[in-house]
Parts: sequence; structure tokens; C-alpha cells
Amino acid sequence: MKQIQAPFNATDIKLLHAGDIVSLSGNVYTARDAAHARLFELLNNNQPLPIPIAGSGIFYAGPCPDMPGRVINSCGPTTSSRMNAFAPTLYDMGLNFVIGKGPVSSDVKQAITRNGAVYFAAVGGAGALIASHITVAEKIAFDDLGAEAIRQLTFDKVPLIVAIDSYGSSVFC
Repeated sequence: MKQIQAPFNATDIKLLHAGDIVSLSGNVYTARDAAHARLFELLNNNQPLPIPIAGSGIFYAGPCPDMPGRVINSCGPTTSSRMNAFAPTLYDMGLNFVIGKGPVSSDVKQAITRNGAVYFAAVGGAGALIASHITVAEKIAFDDLGAEAIRQLTFDKVPLIVAIDSYGSSVFC
């Protein structure tokens, strides 16, 4: 298992290949459908975004409501194809990676390759496992969206699979 630390650079990304199993540590932002729509509303109105896109990673997740005494409740991936309309633009803005589940469109795959980025797949149904590897969870933006608010998470060795690498190879047919 390859140990990787976010943020990482293009050289680090080039060492990852489709099918590799990785252990990711570092900071990642959550954003699902509603948060992506808000981000694009800000972009379309030439307003600043609440998170840095260049060099960052987004986890397509909307954690379950917080529980007292826990850093975060169950936090599993959502279906990546739901963000197909947004992902190419974010990759073109310098997004390094996303984490989700399932295949993505050919436009997204091309954006990953064009920008030297990577797509990680998390195992669906493993939200409780992933939550046990999150050491910090801080709401960053769009608090009114509840579970879909953007959060910054600190990962500690979250197990993932390289689903699409920067060369365009994919674990999906």
C-alpha cells in the first residue's frame, strides 16, 4: 500500500497507477451536488470561492449528522457521476484529485488526464470505516446545506484505490 500525503504535487501523482491501493493522509474538502452548484454560482458571478481549488482534493461526501463526542459521523462516498457537469472545470482550475465511487464520464476522464490529476475510489458502504480515519472535521462554507456543507477533513491513512490515473488508465471498463 502506497502512503500518500495531501497536498501532493504532479510528481507524486505521476507515481500513482490505476489499481494502486493507497493510504491517504492530509486535508481534503467535502462537496456534493448542492455545494458544487453553489461553487459554480459563485464562479459565474465572479465571486471568490470559500475553498482553494488549485492543489486541493475534494471528497464527494455528505457526512451523516454530527454525533456528540465524535469528530464526525459516518462519512462515505457518493456517486461521482453526479458531479460530471462540474468536475472538468474544477480539474482545469487545478484540482489535484477527487474521491468518490463509481465510474465518471469520458469528459471527466479527459480532464483528469489533461491536468495530470487523479481520481480515487472509496468503497461504498464504508462510511463508518472512513470516519474512523478522520481526525478533524471543520465546516468551511454553506452551513445551511446541512450534511452537504463544505467541510475540511483531516484524513489519517484513509484506504483508497486509484481509479483513474494521470495517464488515463482506469479500473473501470
